[in-house]
Amino acid sequence: MSYTFQFGALAQYQGEFLSGLWLTVRLSVLSILFGSVCGIVLASLRSVGGRAVRLLVDTYVEVIRNTPFLVQLFIVYFGLPGLGLRVGADTAALIGMTINLAAYSTEIIRAGIEAVHKSQIEAGEALGFTPFQIYRHVIIVPAVAKVYPALCSQFVLMMLASSICSAISTHELAASAAFVESQTYRSFEVYIVVTLIYLALALALRAVLALIGMWLFGRRVARRTIAALPEEVQA
Repeated sequence: MSYTFQFGALAQYQGEFLSGLWLTVRLSVLSILFGSVCGIVLASLRSVGGRAVRLLVDTYVEVIRNTPFLVQLFIVYFGLPGLGLRVGADTAALIGMTINLAAYSTEIIRAGIEAVHKSQIEAGEALGFTPFQIYRHVIIVPAVAKVYPALCSQFVLMMLASSICSAISTHELAASAAFVESQTYRSFEVYIVVTLIYLALALALRAVLALIGMWLFGRRVARRTIAALPEEVQA
């Protein structure tokens, strides 16, 4: 059985691919920003809060981490209107991605906070640091630096998971691919192209995150992040 690839049939739909790619990038960047901030806040609250706060944060983390992302999207997109809160598909996708990423970020950052040795806190107290200065310079910044490579991996996974948002009519890259496939019936060609786009996007995101890590935490963290890249990318 033979098959003739015809990638030329996709040329007229490059605008469709670019539109989907741009929405994927927007959703990914915004969810990474919001999810990271929420993760830091929740991990901090869990660290310094009382038993009730820790229980609430742990419950949120466990519920999100142990339920499908698709179900979470459906609750946001189809469930919120029942409460009188109607949001568009793109907004629902962003909310769902942020909620999901925040839970994973919280758990990752929590591990980083617990890895900070008590002697470092005692040293900060001996130097006359205020509680806020100790938490900022001795606990949270070193904690995030320790787990930054793990956070980067989670960010990339979230970007790839954005393809699920096509299930709620978000016209991102996966939805654009489905549309082009329905118009051309060239399934192999469409999804080969989309696979390469996602691969390039993931590698580009890792490289950008490595540069951000170098800027925020120094070369040591950036080297650990770059080490996760394929050899040809590192070159």
